[in-house]
Amino acid sequence: MNYYNFQTPRYLVVIEQIREKIKEGKLEPGERLPSEMEFAKELGVSRNTLREALRILEEENIIIRKHGVGTFVNEKPVFSGGIEELFSITDMIERQGKKPGTEILFTGYVDPHGDDIKELNLEKNEQVFLVKRVRTADETPLVYCIDKIPANLLEKGYKLNQESILVSLEEVGITISYAKAEIKTMSYNEEISDIMNCDQDTPLLILRQIHYDLNNRPVLYSINFFNSNQISFNVLRKRNI
Repeated sequence: MNYYNFQTPRYLVVIEQIREKIKEGKLEPGERLPSEMEFAKELGVSRNTLREALRILEEENIIIRKHGVGTFVNEKPVFSGGIEELFSITDMIERQGKKPGTEILFTGYVDPHGDDIKELNLEKNEQVFLVKRVRTADETPLVYCIDKIPANLLEKGYKLNQESILVSLEEVGITISYAKAEIKTMSYNEEISDIMNCDQDTPLLILRQIHYDLNNRPVLYSINFFNSNQISFNVLRKRNI
């Protein structure tokens, strides 16, 4: 019996068929799809119909194409969380039962960029304390972190003593109250993708945040680059009634 309305475009039916195969475990995360000819024959559709279905599934990040290699079911992200919750990377890793780690690439006082001056409300000639780190989960790179703190908020000789920068700031009397966040994606970047062990077909997920203290002062500007195959963020949206 055919449960689909005859008016339903065939490629939409194919999309649901592929989703069901993934849901039922007939197609596993990371598994390579059959060739277009084989898959179209298996599903009983034309190759053009299959291509349209795969195009949409790729836009939804359900499948991923690797040039010269094939098309694969996208890996399920290991980490996920609501973007409305202000969490530290350390907390996120520990919640998944994994061991957090840190590789420090740079710490020190530097002159700010234009964005730093604007986002942190800096005066002329003010510096920022810059921290560049790779956060790992069970020794696997998860996020490349760039954190900037106004130098005038820190005592001379300040050092990052904790894996969580939020905890480290609390030790010097700076409590983060809230943050404004922005999420974007970025294609392959030679420097950052190599640090994160991402191939050229894996986009980076960028979480940019301005953190404010209890007095509504901007005290931390952070830019985090995630491997998009390892993490997903979600937002709880409520309707005003």
